[in-house]
Amino acid sequence: MEESGPSRGTLTLPVQGMTCASCVLRVEKALKKVEGVSLATVNLATEQTTVTFDPLRVSVDRLREAVADAGYTLGRPVTENAAEEGEEHYRTSLRRLTLELAVSAALTLPVILISMFSMSSWYHATVHLGMTETNILLLILTAPVLLYSGRRFFAGFWATAKHGTADMNTLVAVGTGVAFAYSAVATLLPSWLGLPAGGGDAYFDTAATIITLILVGRFLEARAKRRASDAIRRLLGLQPRTARVIRGGVESDVPVGDVAAGDTVAVRPGERIPVDGTVESGSTTVDESMVTGESLPVEKVPGNRLVGGTVNRNGSVTFRATAVGEHTVLAQIVRLVEGAQASKAPVQALADRIASVFVPSVIALAIITFFLWWLPGGATFTHALVNFIAVLIIACPCALGLATPTAVTVGLGVAASHGILIRNATGLEKVRAVNTIVLDKTGTLTEGKPAVTDVLTAAGHTRDSLLLLAAAVERRSEHPLADAVVESARKSPGQILEPDSFRSLTGLGVTGTVSGRRVAAGNPALMEAERVDISALRAAAERLTGEGKTILYVALDGALAGVIAVADRIKPTSAAVVADLARRGIDVMMLTGDNEETARAVASKAGISRVMAGVLPAGKAEKIRALQAGGKIVAMVGDGVNDAPALATADVGIALGTGTDIAMEAADITLMNGDLSTIALAIRLSGGTLSIIRQNLFWAFIYNIVAIPLAAFGLLTPAVAAGAMALSSVSVVTNSLRLRRFVP
Repeated sequence: MEESGPSRGTLTLPVQGMTCASCVLRVEKALKKVEGVSLATVNLATEQTTVTFDPLRVSVDRLREAVADAGYTLGRPVTENAAEEGEEHYRTSLRRLTLELAVSAALTLPVILISMFSMSSWYHATVHLGMTETNILLLILTAPVLLYSGRRFFAGFWATAKHGTADMNTLVAVGTGVAFAYSAVATLLPSWLGLPAGGGDAYFDTAATIITLILVGRFLEARAKRRASDAIRRLLGLQPRTARVIRGGVESDVPVGDVAAGDTVAVRPGERIPVDGTVESGSTTVDESMVTGESLPVEKVPGNRLVGGTVNRNGSVTFRATAVGEHTVLAQIVRLVEGAQASKAPVQALADRIASVFVPSVIALAIITFFLWWLPGGATFTHALVNFIAVLIIACPCALGLATPTAVTVGLGVAASHGILIRNATGLEKVRAVNTIVLDKTGTLTEGKPAVTDVLTAAGHTRDSLLLLAAAVERRSEHPLADAVVESARKSPGQILEPDSFRSLTGLGVTGTVSGRRVAAGNPALMEAERVDISALRAAAERLTGEGKTILYVALDGALAGVIAVADRIKPTSAAVVADLARRGIDVMMLTGDNEETARAVASKAGISRVMAGVLPAGKAEKIRALQAGGKIVAMVGDGVNDAPALATADVGIALGTGTDIAMEAADITLMNGDLSTIALAIRLSGGTLSIIRQNLFWAFIYNIVAIPLAAFGLLTPAVAAGAMALSSVSVVTNSLRLRRFVP
């Protein structure tokens, strides 16, 4: 029975057998040829492909067949046990590679020593072996190096050769195979090459040394690539394996995969929260740093949201599971980071174009080198052959293939560990070039919900008594301002009384009777209707209105009791973030649907001079397009549904993780903790990643530009070429790992 893909039509699958950039392009090409596949990207650093397809037309088995036809192996889709499966695959692969390297090194060392000493008279006088016998011994020692330790290269060569293509395995297999075959014939059947018996023209040490050095490079590369994907493994390892579920009053531990939405789950101090949910009883603080990047624990009380994978610090709570399995925040973060790591940055385009013709060009150049040395150059056949092998071995498409994806993989992982989720490599690259940032007001620059900011009292009233009086009638209102008054009153000493009667007057406010006394709370028009004189506090109230605050007059039995000012308060970090961005030479603007007066009051507190107010959601996208038409590279920052069109239109959309799912879906970058200060962090990380990528590409190109001609001119031996080739790949991955030292 065929294995079908999930309904969403996007899968991340492991790919086995890839060694260089040419392999990446071949796997991508094979997948894209499958009818029904709309997108396929392959990451050499993570050895995975992300495929977007129509699940009604394409099955995983069909994808697997296409990749197999190209000479590679497509693994099974990622499961809930991906962390364990990935760890086991890595350990198995590393054990195999370690054994192959150990065998190769153990046999290569005596091959090198015998080859060196066989040139001296001391060797022949001591060992009493002629050159023919010595070469036969070297053949016996070298054969296992190629047939066992080097079989991965020959298997890869044969897999690609069957399809008329070539990759890094081709270069290694042809180079070492030719050296070994020539040496074997020269030893066993020298007359076939016109050589005298026991002539000594053998290159067993070259073949064995090349295999060993390249395996050393593969070993170091595998360890380094492993570290490059540490962030994903840490995320996958956050979810505990069991959960303490309460069903029918009985508490029991069950596998986390058996938890269903709606279950009641208990968590004790020090335990990880198994799935997403909402606190039902108890209170605690939770360490959410691995998900949001926020280092301070977050207080949780009934009604608050819990995120699976975070750590319960010091209290016991029970909560109702709201999202399980692949629907949890943690699972979504992992999918987002994996998808981003599989994507390609635009800067990689040049490397891809070169990689597509690299191996065939190197093979052609090696053949030309051989004939130029042998025929017009007048060199011996063996000398020409050595230069042919050196050209094949020195070429390194591995470094080209790893230059971008390793840096992107590390960069995105570091970003995720600081609460910055970047949807794709394009977003990572483009954010560095942003010169204009447009900020939404409500929920982005401000807290996103009204709160009492000022309380002015008339004679005979205190701040607390006024709030309790207003809250008594506002508790029945559904207006957002009423919630702010009631919330503030709850923090005052005393009890909010239940009104005897209540009436809501649209556009005016509310009235009611509390303990037999008439209370009115609303705007000046309501006060006029109630015949309340507000002149004593009118000037102060108008001043607060000028600051963008909404004024609520409160009257008791027809006399003014005081004024309550309510506003959506600016976030504590907003002004500092705006100042920091301005110092970086970035223009900062505010875009809001709110009125001009309120918008400018908030903008003034944040240090923003350019304000676009009264803009409808569709108009926000038009404003972004107008800025882009003026040559600006624009990042839009927002958190609401109404911001989604602008987020999608901007060069880089940045959503706050505290906002709506629609906003996050439309954005390139999500700031999980909702802190604007991480915008500058994302810009710095983007710059650091792009710098590493450019360094990697520069050295990969320079290495090949310099090394291949040196080999062609006979200035590099095959053994030296093999060592240099192995180190070039390791150096690229190691350079990328420097991003792990990134400090916010």
